Amino acid sequence: MPTTCCKGPGFPTPKDAATKGERERLLYVVCVRKSEGGDEATPDYIATVDVDPQSSTYCKVIHRVMMPNADDELHHTGWNACSSCFEDSSQARRFLVCPAVNTSRVNILDVNTDPRAPTLYKVVGPEVLESVDRTNPHTVHCLGSKQVMLSTMGDKKGNGKGGFVLLDNENFELDGVWEAEGETTPFGYDFWYQPRHNVMISTEWGAMTYALKGFNPEHVANGFYGSSLHVWDWEKRTKVKTIDLGTTDGMMPLEIRFFHEPTRAEAFVGCALSGTVFYIYKDQEGEWRADKVISVGALSVEGWALPQMPAVISDILISMDDRFLFFSCWMLGELRQYDVSDPLHPKLVGKVRIGGIPSCSPGLKVLDEGVEPYEETVVNGKKIVGAPQMIQLSLDGKRMYVSTSLISAWDNQFYPGLSKKGGDILQVSVNTEEGGLRLDPSFHVDLSGEPGGPSVAHEMRYPGGDCSSDIWL
Repeated sequence: MPTTCCKGPGFPTPKDAATKGERERLLYVVCVRKSEGGDEATPDYIATVDVDPQSSTYCKVIHRVMMPNADDELHHTGWNACSSCFEDSSQARRFLVCPAVNTSRVNILDVNTDPRAPTLYKVVGPEVLESVDRTNPHTVHCLGSKQVMLSTMGDKKGNGKGGFVLLDNENFELDGVWEAEGETTPFGYDFWYQPRHNVMISTEWGAMTYALKGFNPEHVANGFYGSSLHVWDWEKRTKVKTIDLGTTDGMMPLEIRFFHEPTRAEAFVGCALSGTVFYIYKDQEGEWRADKVISVGALSVEGWALPQMPAVISDILISMDDRFLFFSCWMLGELRQYDVSDPLHPKLVGKVRIGGIPSCSPGLKVLDEGVEPYEETVVNGKKIVGAPQMIQLSLDGKRMYVSTSLISAWDNQFYPGLSKKGGDILQVSVNTEEGGLRLDPSFHVDLSGEPGGPSVAHEMRYPGGDCSSDIWL
């Protein structure tokens, strides 16, 4: 892991990360197996994938850390320490924190002893989060205080409840909840903090009692999914503002990404069901605002469950130089790149289509005129079932890794049999000058033949940090 003498993990600035960071050679990938139709449950695992083009095992899974329990539904991961601890020489990016949204366990991997072959270090049992009435952990961020903070999405009775849990970043013992008493939110999901501006902003998915079983439009109408952002006072740990994005334009605000440069009090959030992106910023009076700046229209279709197929913007990220915004449209099968030099007026500069429901559904007909015909995506002789979901960008902004799984119940609802056929990890080449995306036909990690049966891939991390984990102070 590249550092300078006597400093902690990561890089002193985002610019240093982009210009001095080494090319990624390993990829830690969340791999999920979901039992179906009475099949015996098989545990999820974290795969180490070789992404060094000079290696003899390029594009291969070279190691697997099996979780000790089944049905975890590993989802997102994060580090025990990152660039927020850069000035602390006692800190190291040693542990990968892997929460389980289904079982509320938190699995801890030691990736420092042998980066190519991580080991299971500790399992924080569900009773730990339940002891503070928090369940369904999602996002992980390290703090400069030698703690790890996890967002949570439920309570121990199965209700929706957005909160935050603190663990120490060495022994991973519970340090309590982060938010002040009584300051939870109706739903939880993602968050990003920036102490320089005394702010944290959190997002909402929905009540996991329903979401983990699949998507039902009636649950949206019944209020079981969110449409708000919550602005927090970082020091006081209290909500200072809730921004209702609306059930038309702002349904299911998921991933939020601040610009990497810490002097900028600006961010973007993608709203899955509405197919929109909002720009979040402080106005001249110092009030936080959210303006819709991108809208991806739904497709009019026949032969599907609904007459309109939403984009489902499921993951977004910002390049390390803060110039480009990328996001995936999981139902439509699109990966998009926008120039956000003027963040109030993003400019579409790149788009590539990979899979998508229309390409995987022979009986489905697109009714909109002028839509480019959907064709199967085939890489290395295999038809890609699924679509761009989680994305991870190289520090220099030239390579994007793409996985195709959202969450097990939704995978098999919208892409039938995906977990039986196995997921894929793909690579997209990025034009960092004027923009542009191209699917790399030579890169393919096929998870259909994994030992123990097929699996699907979700989030991806690099040992030395990436474009969606590190926060600069």
